[in-house]
Amino acid sequence: MTSPSFPFGPVRSVAGTAVALNGDDIDTDRIIPARFLKCVTFEGLGEQVFADDRSERAGAHPLDRPEHRGARILLVNRNFGCGSSREHAPQALMRWGIRAVVGESFAEIFFGNCLALGIPCLQGSHDQIRALQALVEAQPATVFRLEVDTAGLHSDGGAAWPLELGPGPSQMLRSGQWDATGQLVAHDQELRDTAERLPYLNGFASA
Repeated sequence: MTSPSFPFGPVRSVAGTAVALNGDDIDTDRIIPARFLKCVTFEGLGEQVFADDRSERAGAHPLDRPEHRGARILLVNRNFGCGSSREHAPQALMRWGIRAVVGESFAEIFFGNCLALGIPCLQGSHDQIRALQALVEAQPATVFRLEVDTAGLHSDGGAAWPLELGPGPSQMLRSGQWDATGQLVAHDQELRDTAERLPYLNGFASA
């Protein structure tokens, strides 16, 4: 597992190797089993991502194969992240090291939870995704660059795949508006000035 560096501010591109997970309708209970939801913080979830699947495959799961160690882009199929709306699922993926997901389609709430973490989720056709997964399985050292601005994926070999990302999520990622905490910090003085003008807050502050 990689040591995560969490994203903040504008997200315009993601570069790195990729790992493929084959299968439709992979739900959030598979991504992070329910028994790990008792945690007080999200720390440590990266070690438990796909815990049951990885246990069943005894080191043969894609996330356990040494050639995929440090992968930053996850390649998936249809309806990825369906089931429970738990935000622990994208948190676990992010803490494993994933910084972008490319797939055929995503469950709506999972997509939104990823966006709230600055993780782009881009869509491609069935044939595109299958070809990408086959490429990564055959050549795991291939380095990709995902461009949010153009919704495109490029390999270090010169190949390119046009993908889809809605204008709203694209704008939020490129502007940094996905990062609500960052926006609050960036407008700290304006918030303080507003608080000073509110009599009920001033009254509590001076009491």
